[in-house]
Amino acid sequence: MGFDVDWVAGGFEPGWHADGAMTVVPGLGIDDNDPPDPSELDEALAGANLVVVENLCTIPLNPAAAHAVGDVLRGRPTVLHHHDPPWQRERFAHVTDLPPDDPAWRHVTINDLTRRQMADRGIAATTIHNGFDPDPPPGDRVGTRAGLGVDDDTLLVAHPVRAIPRKDVGRAIKIAAELGGTYWLLGPAEDGYGPELERLLADGLCPVLREPATTRSDVYAAADLVVFPSTWEGFGNPPVEATLARRPAVVGDYPVADELRALGLEWFPADDLGPVRAWLADPDPALLDRNREVAARELSLDRMAGRLRALLDEAGWLT
Repeated sequence: MGFDVDWVAGGFEPGWHADGAMTVVPGLGIDDNDPPDPSELDEALAGANLVVVENLCTIPLNPAAAHAVGDVLRGRPTVLHHHDPPWQRERFAHVTDLPPDDPAWRHVTINDLTRRQMADRGIAATTIHNGFDPDPPPGDRVGTRAGLGVDDDTLLVAHPVRAIPRKDVGRAIKIAAELGGTYWLLGPAEDGYGPELERLLADGLCPVLREPATTRSDVYAAADLVVFPSTWEGFGNPPVEATLARRPAVVGDYPVADELRALGLEWFPADDLGPVRAWLADPDPALLDRNREVAARELSLDRMAGRLRALLDEAGWLT
């Protein structure tokens, strides 16, 4: 859209590279104890025509940094991109001073539910759904399954998530077991969930795999079914990624999943395995074709970019 993009963060992962400058400002990291120095922030953002704040001023993982960034950006062209507002997490429900607001800013949410909730709190926002490559690269099914030790006759049920309570790992294991499959958990335990995860895996009545895949495309190529029985998600990328890779998915009834289903996506329910069991016994490629067409049309990178361009144009921020 005509912008050069620089990056400002509390740190960058080793080996991570991006076009544009990469500036580290101490105090912006999730685990930093001291807030960022306002003068360092101001210097890092000097000369920017537009600043995009990616969820930092939304989820209160580092409230001091959120407030410092908000203070420095007042009166400046800024997009606040919101994924996880505090009222959507029980442990953050007491936080009422995030996200901040300013007449010079534009707010973008990843779903309509959050946009409506922000409106109830006096903040006007625009929904721009997450965008995806409609033609993801093909993965290596044969090589990935061989590396996992999974033969052609095994139903491989992938759960491509971090292991935290709202991902409902226990339900995902039960789904794999009831379908006679092997459960494949891709992500690590976080937020102190390790002991509970080990108990769930030990009590599971099906084979369990914990090995990572080489690429995201390899995950979906190797899997026969993707499970995503989450109780809450701000969006939920894996079911969409599975759809674009032409894989069936079992998806929970979290509110935003219903919003995505309303676009026309057909996912199997997590509380009734009859439909997915019947489909696996007699697969219907037409379902996969319809799902992919909907996802490519409604959730493509181009669709997302078009909505963002319209927002920036309305604000007068396009170069």
